Amino acid sequence: MKYEVLVADDHAIIRDGLRKILADTDDLEVVGEAANGNQALEMVRERDWNLVILDLSMPGRSGVELIKLIKAERPKLPILIFSMHPEEQYAVRAIRAGASGYLSKEEDSDHFLPAIRRVAAGGMFISPKVAELLAADASPGSAGKLHGNLSNREHEVLIRIVKGISLTDIAEEFSLSIKTISTHKTHILSKLGLSNQADLIRYAIEHQLLDLGK
Repeated sequence: MKYEVLVADDHAIIRDGLRKILADTDDLEVVGEAANGNQALEMVRERDWNLVILDLSMPGRSGVELIKLIKAERPKLPILIFSMHPEEQYAVRAIRAGASGYLSKEEDSDHFLPAIRRVAAGGMFISPKVAELLAADASPGSAGKLHGNLSNREHEVLIRIVKGISLTDIAEEFSLSIKTISTHKTHILSKLGLSNQADLIRYAIEHQLLDLGK
């Protein structure tokens, strides 16, 4: 059987690279490409796929929201997240939303094809780091990580704030008002028991939510 794959990533070089890698296999083929979240959702609606390889950060609909929308359209469609974001930022939330695996773009290339094959065949790909995060999230002591109490939207706003993105730009990205984003920020600070943005950045660094290498 040849698995037909949809690659959704806003970087053409990534899509081209994945297409070439899979072209060298006998059982995997990139049949479709999407450059943004809205296009990915439309393509999911148009036909059956064996697998979606999905970047979390794209124009239009993206992130955990896009995973949920895809699963609402095609509940049995396997999704493998292939993201620049380190596992600490999104892996647990992505898998909770319905993804069958999370692969960082920094991951060893030896893991790439086995991960794709496992997820395309209906399995799960959980790296040791993601397994550790899932175990910690499910443990009785996980309540100590207060950011686990944030909603998915609050979590996405948090990540952008600590990266130095202005509330105006965040509002524009999500097509929301600045007042709504400001309210999210207020709720984030309250849920984390913090007073200001400097405290928020320190919290993000302490809990490895901020990828300092990017």
